Order: sequence, then structure tokens, then C-alpha cells
Amino acid sequence: MFNATAIDDLARRLADLVPPGAREARDDLASNFRDALRAGLRKLDLVTREEFDVQRSVLLRTREKVEALEARVDELERKPGAP
Repeated sequence: MFNATAIDDLARRLADLVPPGAREARDDLASNFRDALRAGLRKLDLVTREEFDVQRSVLLRTREKVEALEARVDELERKPGAP
């Protein structure tokens, strides 16, 4: 679900921010950053782009149906003899 390359790149960039005196711990820090990022993203309950697009499509179709029904109700209410 997540782009592993992007997570690895971000972990590497965070490790690059480590002060020069702690460079020997850089690989460990990069690994820890990567694990922390993955764990944090898993907790966010995100959906894939595909799932999002499917739900968006369903919502648009539903909206179109509701608008059509509203128009039909308005039309029926304007007819003579309507309550």
C-alpha cells in the first residue's frame, strides 16, 4: 500500500540530518526511522488511491441519482392536483 522507496528515501534523508559526531550510528538510525515511519503510516488507516477512486465514483453516481430524484419530485409537486 505504501511506496517503500519513498519511505526508504525519507528515512535516509532523516539519517543524513544526524550530526557528524554520530555518523557511525547512521545506518541504525536510518533503519529505526524506516521502521517508525512504516508503523506510523499503518496506524493512520489510509486507503489506496484505487480504493479512493472507486468510492469517489460511487459517490458521484449516487449524487447524480439524488439530483435526478429531486428533479422528479419537484416536477410531480408542480403538477395540478398535487398535495
